[in-house]
Amino acid sequence: MSIKIEKKIVSYALASKEEDSKAVTTTAETKPAEQIVHMHEQVKRPESLVGSTYKIKTPLSEHALYVTINDMVLNEGTSHEVRRPFEMFINSKNMDHYQWIVAVTLIISAVFRKGGDVSFLVEELHSVFDPRGGYFKKGGKFCPSLVSEIGDVIETHLKRIGMIKDEGLDEHQQKLIAEKRAEYESKLGKANAVEPADNGQFPEGSKLCVKCNTKAMIVMDGCLTCLNCGDSKCG
Repeated sequence: MSIKIEKKIVSYALASKEEDSKAVTTTAETKPAEQIVHMHEQVKRPESLVGSTYKIKTPLSEHALYVTINDMVLNEGTSHEVRRPFEMFINSKNMDHYQWIVAVTLIISAVFRKGGDVSFLVEELHSVFDPRGGYFKKGGKFCPSLVSEIGDVIETHLKRIGMIKDEGLDEHQQKLIAEKRAEYESKLGKANAVEPADNGQFPEGSKLCVKCNTKAMIVMDGCLTCLNCGDSKCG
């Protein structure tokens, strides 16, 4: 390969044969370690995958749904080792939703195998609303549809394997919420405050927070404040 020199040569240096051979050897040694395997549609399924199964129990059906997400371990045994979702299965005794559940699992599995950032699936599934109305999950969180709850499962799994960072509340926000809750419970008295809204996390009579979809909004100093995410109507 020829190189055209367009500038004036001001200096030069000759490399010895030993330096040339050393540079070639160093390149050959470092090249295999830099090869990183990424997820794409041509990656073949191995004989075994690492998976997790999540249970979904909704008031819409007496039978629970079990969502299994299997991960492929890429670059195993190296500093670049990561887990990436490869396929998803949903199983239930209730056959009412069989057709669309099979369709959803096939499409989501295909998106998983394409690789890249698949976290957009969470937002897409959360935007699906049941025309008959949603329901409250354990803990007081509002779920607009069964599809949205499947999105919750995928979000939980992606956080577990590190694809989505769980920012959560910082130390100052946690301290502020703890103080607000203690103040609220002291005003109501233990008899009323201990009564749970759902699973004992938030006081009875809490309102739905539009930010985190959890029944944790209480009136503090004339202002609605969420005991779950810290959102306040007063800013």
